[in-house]
Amino acid sequence: MSTSGPTTLLVIAKEPLPGRVKTRLTPPFTPAEAAELAEAALRDTLCTLLAVPARRRVLVLDGRPGPWLPTGIEVVAQSAGGLDERLAAAFGGCTGPALLIGMDTPQITAAHLAPVLSPDAWDGCDAWFGPADDGGFWALGLAAPDPELVRGVPMSVPRTGAVQRRRLVDAGLTVRDLPALRDVDDAADAALVAAAAPDGQFAAALARLTGAASR
Repeated sequence: MSTSGPTTLLVIAKEPLPGRVKTRLTPPFTPAEAAELAEAALRDTLCTLLAVPARRRVLVLDGRPGPWLPTGIEVVAQSAGGLDERLAAAFGGCTGPALLIGMDTPQITAAHLAPVLSPDAWDGCDAWFGPADDGGFWALGLAAPDPELVRGVPMSVPRTGAVQRRRLVDAGLTVRDLPALRDVDDAADAALVAAAAPDGQFAAALARLTGAASR
């Protein structure tokens, strides 16, 4: 597959440091183990980005890059403010179509992203929306990135996804939907996501940690 394409891919993430990421995994995991799982999820996500065609591949990072960052990924710092402001700023830095995803769905594959990255993805389409099982969203694509389409949307609540999608529709945009996926929020989510992508680094990290806990 070609490594180039018309769409910029954005991943918004925190540096995987103990106590700063995946705090809802503790307990049963320690803060260090939760950070290890977050790093594995980020590695899987960035690996998928490198396997699909894109104009740019950008990690919008809160923190500093580490050895987990592969070659071929640009890094830009997250802006200040709430998550809606940070997402808005990420889109504001793009020219042309852009797709933003988080680091909480390490099970994503090239097939999940294929509809947005196909040659006709933006023909008659203004936005792509990927709902998450927890009521949020795992993907948001905009043909003409406008920060105001995100700014002010309440984040990290059960109605986040519904409000965000309604914002797009109310703006007169033609919206296409991607399949719903599960975010890794708690330990039960982690087990289900690992089962959905058993060959990934996230699944390997979870197996290592849960195996160690059972011994």
